[in-house]
Amino acid sequence: MTTTHYTGEERSKRIFAIVGASSGNLVEWFDFYVYAFCAIYFAPAFFPSDDPTVQLLNTAGVFAAGFLMRPIGGWLFGRVADKHGRKNSMMISVLMMCAGSLVIACLPTYASIGAWAPFLLLIARLFQGLSVGGEYGTTATYMSEVALRGQRGFFASFQYVTLIGGQLLAVLTVVILQQFLNADELKAYGWRIPFVVGAVAAVISLLLRRSLKETTTADVRQDKDAGSIAALFRDHKAAFITVLGYTAGGSLIFYTFTTYMQKYLVNTVHMDPKVASYIMTGALFLYMCMQPVFGALADKIGRRASMLWFGALGTICTVPLLVTLKTTTSPVLAFVLITLALAIVSFYTSISGLVKAEMFPVHVRALGVGLAYAVANAIFGGSAEFVALSFKNMGSENVFYWYVTAMMAIAFLFSLRLPKKPHYLHEDH
Repeated sequence: MTTTHYTGEERSKRIFAIVGASSGNLVEWFDFYVYAFCAIYFAPAFFPSDDPTVQLLNTAGVFAAGFLMRPIGGWLFGRVADKHGRKNSMMISVLMMCAGSLVIACLPTYASIGAWAPFLLLIARLFQGLSVGGEYGTTATYMSEVALRGQRGFFASFQYVTLIGGQLLAVLTVVILQQFLNADELKAYGWRIPFVVGAVAAVISLLLRRSLKETTTADVRQDKDAGSIAALFRDHKAAFITVLGYTAGGSLIFYTFTTYMQKYLVNTVHMDPKVASYIMTGALFLYMCMQPVFGALADKIGRRASMLWFGALGTICTVPLLVTLKTTTSPVLAFVLITLALAIVSFYTSISGLVKAEMFPVHVRALGVGLAYAVANAIFGGSAEFVALSFKNMGSENVFYWYVTAMMAIAFLFSLRLPKKPHYLHEDH
């Protein structure tokens, strides 16, 4: 069925639902990524050390720990979404993110309460990890279900428009603060401001999500297998493993060229933090704008073809891009290289939620999407910075480049397993 079969009212309602769901998604990811972009300023407050790499390693460890809660969040919120509705799940997740941000904004430092400071930071981060673990799967499922048939790639791409928008707003917030506060002021108290902003925005998001229309029926939610992990692994194990396989590489390369890249530019390329922020702001903006373009491309060439291009180009280009970036002294060249890398990643991210949702039936869709994504993301995405900094600390930074390359080759192989015509959420022509 093409989009011409929709009435004007139905089309408007579906587009409004996409906007409503993605708006909440933007706030969730802003709150989550503020941590990554502010880390260079608050690391000394929680992890006193003379070595900045060690400080960043510690904050990256807490960042990774937040990801370890994602599988629990993927399971918990996936079950809630399949049994009690997508809308309820999305409202609860954004409320939890609000609480986590507020706690971090108010935390005393190591100088005030000693080891309790990093411990409480970890707890707040685990709480946020639980929330965002549920956010991805439920939002991806919801947006895939309300997207207009024939243009599902284009409309579903707005999940990553807002996900990247959250990153962009996070780094832009840091850039704005850098204009008004010096480095000492940012380290003293300035880093707290974005977390307060995030907590307030989450409350607004909660109100927006209250207006969303539920996409599942009461009969589906009351199915005995709805949200059942036993049913998921009994009937859809192959689909789960496939999603896990390509999400591992997708998550790793995504976090390598987004959240880790700012630290890489400062800590490895030795660029000024302000310059690094400018580069990442521009690159993330272009990356955000690429999503609908690559989503529409996937509608033309097919989701499977898009995923195969992602795996192949990622395997071939990762090492050359990172090695060239490491030796450059030009901010312009660094910007171009990062943008090229993000264009490759866009083959995946633009349709990330959709290709997962198409693998599962409606009664276990949110659970299947959320849990598979969260497990792969926790192991490979959340650990990206920690692994990269660990190799750098050992004097073998180039090993990390080959690790990303190997995972991209694996993503390519798993993408070969994607059906040419999805069994679920398929297009009716």
